[in-house]
Amino acid sequence: MKEKSYQIFEHTADIGVRVKGGDLNELFKSAGLALFQISSRRQFIKSKKRTSFTIRQSSSSLEELFINWLNELLSLSSAKGVIFHDIKIIELDNNKLEAVAVGSDLINYKVDIEIKAATYHELKIEHKEAGWIAEFILDV
Repeated sequence: MKEKSYQIFEHTADIGVRVKGGDLNELFKSAGLALFQISSRRQFIKSKKRTSFTIRQSSSSLEELFINWLNELLSLSSAKGVIFHDIKIIELDNNKLEAVAVGSDLINYKVDIEIKAATYHELKIEHKEAGWIAEFILDV
């Protein structure tokens, strides 16, 4: 089984998440996938239908782009009834993102935790020698 690309840390009433990536693309992908790995697990194969969505975001800062990205994934998942299991980052810089998120029908999954939103509370995005680290809080 592949090692998880995220860690959960203690936070009162919400979920704290720490993700790492060798570069920004990997960081954003890991954070996006962590949302659905934390909230749900594949349990059935009632539908093999896969759906992909192109997501374009722009913002005035990397932090705003990061939170907008995560909340757009949550919003699309809820509105379209899909759980995302693959993400391809096409373009990413500090102010702009284009990505393709691939998901499967919600009926294939058991949702254990309903994530309402990613928040700015205690948000940290840092570039270290070994790569990028982000810490963020999920409102559940």
